[in-house]
Amino acid sequence: MTEVLSTKDKVKRLMDEQSVSQNQIARESGISASAISGYLKGSYAGDTSSVEDKLEKWLLSSQKRAQQKRSFLPIPEWISLPTSERVLEVLQYAHHAGDIGVIYGASGVGKTYTLKHYEEKNPNVWVCVMTPAHAGVSPCLEEIAFALDMKGVSGRSARLLREIIRRVRDTNGLLVIDEAQHLLPSAIEVIRSIHDATGIGVVLCGNESVYARLTGGARTATFAQLFSRIGKRLKIIKPVKGDIFGIAGAFGVENGKAQQAVLEIGRKPGGLRGVVKTLRLAVVISAGAGREIDESIIKAAWCDLSGDAGDNAGRHNGGGV
Repeated sequence: MTEVLSTKDKVKRLMDEQSVSQNQIARESGISASAISGYLKGSYAGDTSSVEDKLEKWLLSSQKRAQQKRSFLPIPEWISLPTSERVLEVLQYAHHAGDIGVIYGASGVGKTYTLKHYEEKNPNVWVCVMTPAHAGVSPCLEEIAFALDMKGVSGRSARLLREIIRRVRDTNGLLVIDEAQHLLPSAIEVIRSIHDATGIGVVLCGNESVYARLTGGARTATFAQLFSRIGKRLKIIKPVKGDIFGIAGAFGVENGKAQQAVLEIGRKPGGLRGVVKTLRLAVVISAGAGREIDESIIKAAWCDLSGDAGDNAGRHNGGGV
């Protein structure tokens, strides 16, 4: 006989099995943390039926999300690829030499993926991801302070800069600025001043405009001091064949025609990012079809993701796949 659990018991079981906190449930269900706490303790004085209705919806949503996650093959934590090894060389050089490096080029070639890996595997490496909101000096320094886990440090730019310099001096660390193309010249100059004052390594990473701004146009004089300090530069135009085949292999794609289909996707805008997304969906399609990933499945996955399914993708997603 199937056990019938109450809403409260189902929530408690899920919390135990998946290590879900009450605060997480509150955020995802739209119920206040105090209401959830009181409900689980049996002391909630409000509308219990309303709380249970929301919790049942949350439980159903959590179940569907868990099923969806199980259907996808997890992205490998690290795949050593030709381009990622070149990025690592710049990071290692800047880190150990206390120098400045610049990595720039197309998106979707694995730059950010490699930066995160290097940060995880090495001490005193801080990766700051910039956005248009961080363009100026103060927000840029605030983001750097956040990456350095400098809690409670705030104030004017000059104070932030002093505290950051004090924090990183004598650490033999590496400060990596990802999406650096969003920064104004004044913010980039402040990052140079951190390097000059402390001797830590600095790497600027972003699209091609990062390097163009340092070397050409009316801003050449503005960046003269920074440009003269750049020790190593790396331009990445697009993923190479070894990058694309390396990811395909990590997803178990060894068939020649299937590899060629992946290669064609990797050469489109989005590069390796598109390859990973396509292969994750291809895993789901192949599991449903009960067969290994082949050329037709890869093309069907790509069509689904690109929104260009059409009649051809419909045939792939039907009984034939």
